[in-house]
Amino acid sequence: MGKPYGRILLKLSGEALMGNLGYGIDPKVVQEIAAEVAEIVKSGTQVAIVVGGGNIFRGVKASAAGMDRATGDYIGMIATVMNALTLQDCLERLEVQTRVQTAIAMQEVAEPYIRRRAIRHLEKGRVVIFGAGSGNPFFTTDTTAALRAAEIDAEVIFKATKVDGVYDSDPHVNPQAKRYQTLNYVHVLTQDLRVMDSTAIALCKENNIPILIFDLSVRGNIQRAVMGESIGTIVGGFCEVS
Repeated sequence: MGKPYGRILLKLSGEALMGNLGYGIDPKVVQEIAAEVAEIVKSGTQVAIVVGGGNIFRGVKASAAGMDRATGDYIGMIATVMNALTLQDCLERLEVQTRVQTAIAMQEVAEPYIRRRAIRHLEKGRVVIFGAGSGNPFFTTDTTAALRAAEIDAEVIFKATKVDGVYDSDPHVNPQAKRYQTLNYVHVLTQDLRVMDSTAIALCKENNIPILIFDLSVRGNIQRAVMGESIGTIVGGFCEVS
């Protein structure tokens, strides 16, 4: 077990919030995620969260159906704010102070994103949830996670998924698929492993921010990750491919 992380950025996909539902938000799943986040906040780790919106709307999918891509992406950004506010409500019912900051001005429901204010909130033990992506169309919430992690000096990005790491092939198709313990950025990019999109990986590489990919559905995994336990797959600049 390694040293506990002091400041992390947790990347949640919108799909993670819908559980086994085909669409929308599963309150039970959000409550479980909030409970895990509350545990690590109370242990002293500073937590920022970037949440996606794919459980409600996907700009890329809408674009494929004929919608203007930029318009679709803006609608997707608004969907992420819905998820952020839902997560905020669950956290605050657990007595965790929380702030939602959005890249698109929504002053009635959230603060505008201001880097120094976000860092100050973290220093005071508040969870900061970043909504509305980066505020720009054509950029994913993965890229937003890498960007915000760099801006707030996060030690690591936790990419919470529905699988227990990164494999060399689809484990649902190939029973012999190998799960990587460690990877480096170059291997992820050259092998197109789709850990995060290439822009996000490049940002992490330039700023030397490691990425831990792990299974969110296993209760306690966020706490294990914060404590430095060996779970999932870690991507970093000095990691060997293993």
